[in-house]
Amino acid sequence: MRLLRSTDLALRVLMRLAVAGETTPTTREVAADMDVPYTHAAKVVAELQHLSLVDARRGRGGGLSLTAEGRTASVGAVVRTFEGDGDVVDCEGSAPCPLAPACRLRGELRRAQEAFFASLDPVTVQDIVAGPTGALLLGMPRVP
Repeated sequence: MRLLRSTDLALRVLMRLAVAGETTPTTREVAADMDVPYTHAAKVVAELQHLSLVDARRGRGGGLSLTAEGRTASVGAVVRTFEGDGDVVDCEGSAPCPLAPACRLRGELRRAQEAFFASLDPVTVQDIVAGPTGALLLGMPRVP
């Protein structure tokens, strides 16, 4: 299973903000730090704000900060939200699979996908920035 770029970026934004301390980086700064287009970062930040995981303030003295809910958010829940509830394989696509009426693979892939999400459910954003990861995030060079 491969995560969508937006899911990956959402997790990295949450991690970056979890170690930001009192600083409030802007969306543009976070996009530069993560080496992604600003428009992509802005879309992800807007979704994180909608989920009440990130607080975004505009104007002078504004920026991004992680909410208390964002700090304790389940990584599994974040991944589920960004990935959606679609199947791993598209059996009904432009050329429907001729095996669909009797195929057991789709159900097995769905169970495997749910096991993947379930393994991430107890992990929080705070958990994934503990130890050497947090120190590495703090030491990331600032991109002007």
